[in-house]
Amino acid sequence: MSRRQGCKHRQQESPITRCYPSCSPSGVYGSGQLCNPDCFQYKGTLDVFYKVVRQEGLARLWRGTNASLLLAVPTVGIYLPCYDILRNWLEEFTTQRSPKLAPYAPLVAGSIARSLACIACSPIELAKIRMQAFKESQAGAKPPGMWKTLLGIPSPWRSANFLENLQGYRLLWTGLGAQLVRDVPFSAICWTTLEPVRRRLLGLVGDKDNLATVFGANFSAGFVAGVLASAATCPFDVAKTRRQIEKDPSRVRKMNTRQILLEVWRNEGAKGLFTGVGPRVGRAGPSVGIVISFYEVVKLVLHRRHANS
Repeated sequence: MSRRQGCKHRQQESPITRCYPSCSPSGVYGSGQLCNPDCFQYKGTLDVFYKVVRQEGLARLWRGTNASLLLAVPTVGIYLPCYDILRNWLEEFTTQRSPKLAPYAPLVAGSIARSLACIACSPIELAKIRMQAFKESQAGAKPPGMWKTLLGIPSPWRSANFLENLQGYRLLWTGLGAQLVRDVPFSAICWTTLEPVRRRLLGLVGDKDNLATVFGANFSAGFVAGVLASAATCPFDVAKTRRQIEKDPSRVRKMNTRQILLEVWRNEGAKGLFTGVGPRVGRAGPSVGIVISFYEVVKLVLHRRHANS
């Protein structure tokens, strides 16, 4: 009997219920949570949209938007400038010392820049995931906002002992390792794909100072790179999400990316590792294209103003 079939119901002790594609060995994710196999029988992306709207309302589709917006500003503000600075320095350094290594500059620069952004913004990412994953089962109850969600994460560890409190605040970075395992390869694949495609497109057009040309080339290159990178790193996204939605502190400390991936593979096979690949690819392609194209256009505009001043 599979773990999904052997899932046992427990009496609900918390006002929060959630749905998962698999059950833990005890049949429950987190203490006191109801693990109901009927709640996660989704047939695809459209089925998820339909059931979320039917059960929780249309507004639920935008749950966590404030966290996503708050997350986007520091992420882009750290990630892209750091990437530009590191890439330019590495390309200059490798061109002078070892020209054969110059093509790898985007890979290294993207990996380092993404690591810095992930470490800085991990708590906001955790709050966003939990806001989107959990729902209030009490009729009419207002779901917690971003700050309440964040403050509730270390609450089980609050005590008069400073070290125990410190341990609790470390939970704000739950899933950071899994996030780095996902985002660092994502950035490496993305930038090693984006840079040659962008240069090729700009070379075909010829006019690198035209705003429309810069926007179109960067959007196209970013779209292609985002699709490839998001599809390749989908298993790591599954592992990160499942670790961040776990609320049992004792289980959180014992979980790691390798264990989660093996558990998913055993219970659900390769299909489970690519759960949600459609929405992930559908989101990553346009978002990478939009961010990169607007960033490059703004850079070009500021460069023109600086040159004319």
